[in-house]
Amino acid sequence: MVRIGLIGGSGLDNPELLHDAREVEIQTPFGTPSSPLKMGTINGVEVVLLARHGRKHTIMPTNVNNQANIWALKEMGCTHILASTACGSLQEQIRPGDLVFLDQFIDRTTKRKQTFYESEKVCHIPLVEPFCPQLRAVLGQRARALGLPHHASGTVITIEGPRFSSKAESTLFHTWGAEIINMSTVPEVVLAREAGICYAAIAMATDYDSWRAGMTAVTWEEVLKVFQHNVQKVITLCIDVIPKISHTSCFCREDIKTAIMGGSS
Repeated sequence: MVRIGLIGGSGLDNPELLHDAREVEIQTPFGTPSSPLKMGTINGVEVVLLARHGRKHTIMPTNVNNQANIWALKEMGCTHILASTACGSLQEQIRPGDLVFLDQFIDRTTKRKQTFYESEKVCHIPLVEPFCPQLRAVLGQRARALGLPHHASGTVITIEGPRFSSKAESTLFHTWGAEIINMSTVPEVVLAREAGICYAAIAMATDYDSWRAGMTAVTWEEVLKVFQHNVQKVITLCIDVIPKISHTSCFCREDIKTAIMGGSS
């Protein structure tokens, strides 16, 4: 059975997206998730909705309990995760309002727990392909069919936050050739792979960060304004894609089986 976890930033965490919604409080071995879970259906498919930063966006990126969030979705039987994220564009061709279906990341975080295996066992999870290629393919197909401006692949740099980058940092990241920058994808994607869940991210560019000549400083007000203006694209895509997610065989689910060292098997 397919059950989809939706991890939302601003907009996609709207519980009105679900039919027959009910709220579920859950505790995990890693603490409390960022928000109560909302369970319901979208086009007949069971969906579990979680607000990454809390329903009122009160949890800063460093303090998001990613371990509890992913564990909770696993406990609720989620087989796939679609995660939305606002991001800054690091390349001219990715314009504000464009969607990017991530295929790689560069981790620039420093304070976050990146594994469920913190003692007795060590998990060396392979992440050559961090994002589920089957989910990405479906997203790309449906975005094309819907006529949504999008990029079928892209590398994200995840920074610690909550501050935005300095101009020097942004310029450096631009020269690295990464496409977008955000504060949320890592370690969310890593923990999903440890949990054996297929994970894909729908990133929406909201600004050009601060690498671009003549650009003013990035502000949260401007980011939110662009995101809210374009969030319907993400909602439309998710509603369209969810009934078309059907694969139940994937290396995303198998990698964990040979990744753990130490302790009893």
